[in-house]
Amino acid sequence: MAWTGTESRTDAGHALSRGTSQSGVRLYNERLVLSLVRHHGALPKAEIARLTGLSAQTVSVIVRQLESDDLLKRETPQRGKVGQPLVPFTLNPEGAYAIGLKLGRRSADLMLLDLTGRVCATLRQPYRYPVPAEIVSFTESGVKLLTKGMTRSQVARIAGLGIAAPFELWNWSEAVGAPPGALDVWRGFDLGAAVAARVEWPVHHCNDATAACAAELLFGNGRSRRDYAYFYVGFFIGGGIVINGGLHQGRSGNAGALGSLLVPSRSDGAQQLILSASLSVLEDALRRDGLDPDILRNRPDDWSAAGAVLDSWIADAAMSLACASASTAAVLEPEAVIIDGAMPAAVRRRLVASVRSVMSKVATLGITPFVVEEGTIGADARAMGAASLALLANFIIDRDVLFKDVAGGASGS
Repeated sequence: MAWTGTESRTDAGHALSRGTSQSGVRLYNERLVLSLVRHHGALPKAEIARLTGLSAQTVSVIVRQLESDDLLKRETPQRGKVGQPLVPFTLNPEGAYAIGLKLGRRSADLMLLDLTGRVCATLRQPYRYPVPAEIVSFTESGVKLLTKGMTRSQVARIAGLGIAAPFELWNWSEAVGAPPGALDVWRGFDLGAAVAARVEWPVHHCNDATAACAAELLFGNGRSRRDYAYFYVGFFIGGGIVINGGLHQGRSGNAGALGSLLVPSRSDGAQQLILSASLSVLEDALRRDGLDPDILRNRPDDWSAAGAVLDSWIADAAMSLACASASTAAVLEPEAVIIDGAMPAAVRRRLVASVRSVMSKVATLGITPFVVEEGTIGADARAMGAASLALLANFIIDRDVLFKDVAGGASGS
């Protein structure tokens, strides 16, 4: 793993330690400025002042501090028609890093991200089914490998480690082909605490589909949406909810469990979305048709070998997703429904197009119109989302000001 970063001119951990110890208005304003720059791509100080309502002097002080902390960097001045050239500021990729652990049915992934969401390195550990001790061991050894090529300055800028894992892992046994009772060890096991005992950074933990939603919020189409519902089509479909530009996890972290929504069933009247729009359903259909479901994993970018089975699954999944989207919209009134998943981009495009087609026929009387959009991240969303939890905790703030328009095209986005 090659690194091109240089040692910071200041203490590498200064910005992070200052962020965790500082409180009050200044910390709020610093996070607000970082969030604005992330949202718009690049902003000069004058535009930051306009968007926040802060004085030019206050913005200058904040930007100077963030630049000193290496969280912001200057870009090439932009010369306008009159006056002095505007100097845009962007996020410094090396200003902070975060590590994500994604726990899946057949493998665990570790991912290292920089402040802008660039994937610096990844590791994968395949298994027959997840075992707590093996996951913790992989995390401990994997973190050492991920950070081996980093400078001391870069390691000091790691903001935390996030974990994305499905809830109630002990209910997977039949789905993943584990021996009866093999996953009971997960009952009462605190993965977050076990990992925190092995690493030196704060540990954040959430549902895997919610983490994928966080990745879309920070790095995908979700950046431009204030309120949306998010469906992630994995082995089991799940989801997430964004309200007022912030990830809504609920009182126990289980908000956005959209896979549990009831949708029409051809045989039973109604069934949960998880039973019709999950990739496990597609795998079962392939087996029934005499095809090897491993074609989905062995060819992650091309599922054409699935043929008519894939066509049928897309049709059924789209019908269920359309109904689930309408039900969700009746409660939340989102401006968008975003659909992503561990599938080739071409399949995701077909699925979203089919959902839109079905939506045109679904009864939506009394529901505020919304758009159905593709997600942008795909199979890496859960691992990226896990890492993004640390970035959300340290550098992001949710506020309506993020959705104000930038005047005069001053944004570099």
